Amino acid sequence: MTDSNPSDGVEPSDPAVAVVGGGAVGVTAAHDLAARGATVTLFERDDLASGASGRAAGVLYDAYAEDVDAAIGARAMERFRRFDRTLPGFEFTPCPYVIAVREGDEDAEAVPGMVDRMREHGRDVSVVDPDDLGERFPLSTSDLAAAAVGEGAGWADPGSYVVALGERAVREGVTVETDTEVELVADAGATLRVDGTEQAFDAVVVAVGAHTERFLEAGGIAVPVKPYRVQALTSRVPYDGPMTYDATAGVYFRPHPTGLLAGDGTEPFEADPDAYDSEGDDWFVENVSTALRERADYDPEVERAWAGVCTATPDKDPLLGPVADDVFVAAGWQGHGFMRAPATGEILAEGVLASLSGTAIGDDDSPWVEAFDPGRFEGDEEFEIEEGMSVRNR
Repeated sequence: MTDSNPSDGVEPSDPAVAVVGGGAVGVTAAHDLAARGATVTLFERDDLASGASGRAAGVLYDAYAEDVDAAIGARAMERFRRFDRTLPGFEFTPCPYVIAVREGDEDAEAVPGMVDRMREHGRDVSVVDPDDLGERFPLSTSDLAAAAVGEGAGWADPGSYVVALGERAVREGVTVETDTEVELVADAGATLRVDGTEQAFDAVVVAVGAHTERFLEAGGIAVPVKPYRVQALTSRVPYDGPMTYDATAGVYFRPHPTGLLAGDGTEPFEADPDAYDSEGDDWFVENVSTALRERADYDPEVERAWAGVCTATPDKDPLLGPVADDVFVAAGWQGHGFMRAPATGEILAEGVLASLSGTAIGDDDSPWVEAFDPGRFEGDEEFEIEEGMSVRNR
């Protein structure tokens, strides 16, 4: 990778910023950049929310054990709750979040320590006795070794967030160019090729999800980001219980307007973002259905099963920041991209403007998160894909 700090210390008074990618992170960054005075053009090769954001599960929580994750989670939830009151077309639904670990699973020993660290960050999370959990919620708990409940969680429809915030971004002055494929011009800084014509900007923000590695590679920039396939389904049978993550089964589920939404179906190998199977697999539907019957005595009537693509990095932390002069990236969310989008989009906006004024990652007044600095990698690292949602990854 190239130098991650810009060489130009003069911030344009009205910087022209191109945001590539019309998902939750890209739309949030575009909105927040415009709100801070930038002239923003958002490019999306399809429609807004047509990629990973439109296929995301919409599970939202801020109960993280690690300091950085907890801070970003808290800010994201703060903005989600505010948008629930102020953003027409978007709704946040509060709902408790249960983590359940079965007997014989070694992860059960990690639950109390994980909860203690979450509580140190002020989160309303507690270890609960499995019997008490079964008394409170419509869940089967006789086979559990450990369980925890987070009270400050909720869920939302990711597509509605992107569309609603996109409309607000337009009102803030953002130019949205959908059905427009662009390329990063190699060795030309913040320059894109749009419909065959090169256009120079003061900064380019790349938020293209599973296409990140290919998009930047075409511009001569290497990043260690791998796309991998995940799956979800919806069921028509009503469900009025909590959001639940059965860590041993590797399955999560939550209430949904049609009844219930469930997933994970992570495939721990690299997927082609342009050629993956977007339909849910039979084995996935069978595994999730079994887990739902065992954990919630819930017999699903599957309405739809689908697949999407998430992104992984070598250390399971995202890449968020500059990757070349005036070129910035946001990728590698390990399946947590939507739930962090209000915070990471804000960091992108503040970070881009700070970088244009000469502020470097690591400076005392830098809004960038050092732990997410893309410069920590060379760009050619080999690594195995690991599930993003797990007890030990919190």
